[in-house]
Amino acid sequence: MPGNPGFLRPKDDDDETPAFKIDRPDLKQDSQTTFIYNRNSQLPLDAQRRKLPVFKSRDSFLYLVEQFQVVVVVGETGCGKSTQLPQFLLESGYSSQAGKMIGVTEPRRVAATTLATRVAEERDCPIGTTVGYSIRFDENFSRELTKIKYLTEGILIRELMGDPLLNSYSAIILDEVHERTCQIDIIMGLLKKVLKRRKDLKLIISSATVDAEYIRDFFNRGQVKKKEIATILSIEGRHYNVDVHYLKSPCADYVKGCAEVATKLHEKETAGDILIFLTGMDEVDSCVDHLEKYSERAGESRHGFKMLVLPMYGALSPGRQLKVFRPAPRGFRKVVVATNIAETSVTIDGIVHVIDSCFVKQAWFNAETFTDSLIISEVSQASGEQRAGRAGRTAPGKCYRLCREEDFLKLPLNTPPEIQRTDLSLAILQLKALGIDNIVRFEFPSAPPSRNLICGMELLYALGAIDDQGDLTKPLGEQMAELPLPPTISKMLLSSGEMGCTKEIATIVAMLQVENIFAQGKSDKVKVLKRQFEVEEGDFLTLLNVFYAFEKQGMSKKWCNSNALRYKALKRAYDLREQLFKVLRRFEIPMATTSDKESVLKCIVMGLFPNAAYLHPSGEYKSIRGDVTLKVHPTSVLYTEKLSPYLIYNEINHTKHIYMRDVTSVDPVWLEVLAPHFYEKRRVSERVLF
Repeated sequence: MPGNPGFLRPKDDDDETPAFKIDRPDLKQDSQTTFIYNRNSQLPLDAQRRKLPVFKSRDSFLYLVEQFQVVVVVGETGCGKSTQLPQFLLESGYSSQAGKMIGVTEPRRVAATTLATRVAEERDCPIGTTVGYSIRFDENFSRELTKIKYLTEGILIRELMGDPLLNSYSAIILDEVHERTCQIDIIMGLLKKVLKRRKDLKLIISSATVDAEYIRDFFNRGQVKKKEIATILSIEGRHYNVDVHYLKSPCADYVKGCAEVATKLHEKETAGDILIFLTGMDEVDSCVDHLEKYSERAGESRHGFKMLVLPMYGALSPGRQLKVFRPAPRGFRKVVVATNIAETSVTIDGIVHVIDSCFVKQAWFNAETFTDSLIISEVSQASGEQRAGRAGRTAPGKCYRLCREEDFLKLPLNTPPEIQRTDLSLAILQLKALGIDNIVRFEFPSAPPSRNLICGMELLYALGAIDDQGDLTKPLGEQMAELPLPPTISKMLLSSGEMGCTKEIATIVAMLQVENIFAQGKSDKVKVLKRQFEVEEGDFLTLLNVFYAFEKQGMSKKWCNSNALRYKALKRAYDLREQLFKVLRRFEIPMATTSDKESVLKCIVMGLFPNAAYLHPSGEYKSIRGDVTLKVHPTSVLYTEKLSPYLIYNEINHTKHIYMRDVTSVDPVWLEVLAPHFYEKRRVSERVLF
């Protein structure tokens, strides 16, 4: 690359383990993300950088980048890949040309913004100048000044739509590829095509070991043996031995079982913090309640420790999340109860004992109901090893798996990539917008199931996004591809102009993008405060009520606190709505408003018609497509109300039952009229079905 200094192959040091290694993905490691506890925070920034494990591999990394077009970097959480690799490239002249940037993709919006802020601090520049970021509905970078840009995977796909060869980038770093999101698989498939046209573009992939060889081989596939373009660099970290223990017999209740193991460890072990892996927020809160009651009852253990119980999941506020990373006060043992966010996304110092439930909550596509379902399933063996590795960061540790050893060995080796188990309608829409007409022949790193592709095409056709020939419709399909929203929500939003309720639908869409509008709590007072906003039609109009009340009260934080509402969540929804207004104006959709709630409900049906359920004579709800038994989620307005004959829901969750979330009552005639490609009416035993 012009302006790029040459790097000699680093020499092995006789006294230390050589930092330079090719094709040795033999470390059980994972990638860095946002929340990392920094034990060197008191040191100057330059000294902090030099203490990171990745710094020892700087010359090795730059040498490989010069020799190969694709470098797969393997390194443990907290080794510094996310912050240092782009700086190594910047310092070596990879963005010295005018208008060229180094792009770093992150799977999460928070990661993109916080990492950009950290790197800007290390470069001693204001955020938005040399270092910037671009995420959904928010950006802070300069096309003239920015040299390192952090962006989410979805944003990079949208940039590919406008600039298929990514001419504004000299290097792309794909971070946390081991998560194998649907978007990252699309990006890798597209970049393989781009690299053939742009020999000067460098691609760095940050991956867990389990995927490193597979990803390297994917990019080398089709290359002449002597002209392989991809290789692997392993960044070694310090690991201690972890002893793994199994149950002798299966556990009936793994949440209760995890809590019981934690209490026994607290009573017997002299020191060391405990990390418990569960599947979701409800299970974490249940386990935390159990442990807190035990702690109040038992007091100090015989070793003189009290138990400090801390939850860890994505919906927690940043302040509560950061408590997990601080050392426990003197006389306390920290017990962290977490979802799989702690598996590869965080490094928590002091963890010596890991309790693994051996279960995880994942999204799986249901071809019968045309929806993604959050299902609790067994972990893969690779995920189990990642979880056990949390105990061996700072000292020898122990891992307690709540299953028998023979059962663990029967688990799948790796977690299936997201593209093989989720709804593909958005992926198909994006690929169509990028000019990929034959989706079946597109080279994915892992091929998706044909049934999921067919369902995705059927849904897009029913939504009006593609025509009889499979091409994007104009303008609806093209506009849906531009929106960073699921196709069903995009259709609902884009239809709001013709239904005369643009502002109402934009408000509802913004509220659906924000989690936990209502403050958590099971007290009668919280329930009474929530009920004042509820309407009989259901959750969508209730969300609209909450937002309008928030706006009427001048977006007062004090008012939110006194009405059991989360101010930050509502403020975020307000900002998202403003961004949606800008997009709709650009699409020249009239900014209409209405007081007719039927128009709003019809508009919701125009997008979410695939998610319909009817009241079965047995008294249970069943999905119209697939006849799957469903229940209204306990947090819904309609949970305790009179049963409605027909419902529309936003998503479904699998726990002990299959729950519908964000539910509203609708007229079944609307389904026939507004979605004729999807539903047809027939009469069976004096009962109308679709």
